[in-house]
Amino acid sequence: MDATMTAVILTFIVFVASLISVELALSAAIIEIALGLMAGNFLGIQSTPWMDFLAGFGGILLTFLAGIEVDVRLLKDKLKESLSIGILSFLVPYLAAIFFCRFLVGWTWKASLVAGCALSTTSLAVVYAVLVETGLNRSQIGKIIMAATFVTDMGTAIALSLSFAEWSVKTLIFIVVSVLFIIIAPRFLPKIFERYGSKVIEPEIKFLFFILFGVMALASWGKSHAVLPVFILGLSLSTMFQKHRELQRKLRIVAFAMITPFFFIKGGMNVSLSELWSNIGLFFILFFVKTIAKGIGVLPVARYYLKENAIYTTLLMSTGLTFGTISSVYGLQAGHISSSQFSVLVAVVIATAIIPTIIAQRWFRPVLSEEDKEEVLAVEEESL
Repeated sequence: MDATMTAVILTFIVFVASLISVELALSAAIIEIALGLMAGNFLGIQSTPWMDFLAGFGGILLTFLAGIEVDVRLLKDKLKESLSIGILSFLVPYLAAIFFCRFLVGWTWKASLVAGCALSTTSLAVVYAVLVETGLNRSQIGKIIMAATFVTDMGTAIALSLSFAEWSVKTLIFIVVSVLFIIIAPRFLPKIFERYGSKVIEPEIKFLFFILFGVMALASWGKSHAVLPVFILGLSLSTMFQKHRELQRKLRIVAFAMITPFFFIKGGMNVSLSELWSNIGLFFILFFVKTIAKGIGVLPVARYYLKENAIYTTLLMSTGLTFGTISSVYGLQAGHISSSQFSVLVAVVIATAIIPTIIAQRWFRPVLSEEDKEEVLAVEEESL
């Protein structure tokens, strides 16, 4: 199948996913993952270089958007809650997955460490997409969940780096340049947006894309990954975006219309159902290892801090996709895990992106308070 026909089929899938999402009132990300799995296993669609790149950029763009959604003021005010939920959300599943895979299944230490990283994550992409679609991203509970997700994935990124990083001068240069840019970006970017914003050709959006592509290129050169610095960059610019809601709205439109769907579809296409079926028992066991460990780590703390929204918080913190997929792909490419182990891990990651999200949305979705509703309406009116 040539690239053009692949593009035709995939863009139709993106369109169908949006219709199903509206009709079933489910996150489009979940539908896109499921349809991607069907496309890869039943329609024989293979990923192309352009799709690989677009999916990679979609994950980076989602991560950046998630970063700018974090309320820095609330993060400081609710630091204890965010750190408590986020650290336990990472640490308990990480240790549980390593112990189970190494001592009960007999995987090698490196394969077990990959599993620990893959199954300890909370998906920034899924959590952000769900919170935006439900309007909870402007509520206090949504902002706390985003902050806790940041802490969880920070733990995963650090664990993956310490366990497998190939440290070199290039890696150190990447880290130093990223830190310096994150420090200086809030000083000069607002001036650029104020000077060139509100133009029909959208120069500010183009400049943001240039920055994100630059970080990706530098990360590739430094044999690292751009997800963590991009998220922190978004976090450092969150105050600026709160003052420029129209820019944030336009960036979302560009992202969710045609870039980020390929990230979710590609995630579904990564799973081989034949290899998964031959290891179906291990799939279910690892799924329950992750979800139960997340529940043990998150639920008690969430009940203490968030009370009636504790189950919803625990379910969203149980999702996985971005860092889970990244960890699994790294393990496969580095030779630490086999293709069958990869299929099982990615399938578990995807299942945790779908099942907890559906349960959370269907039965435990918080009702916005009157104060939160007024804030959402105010933001929407500012964007008009």
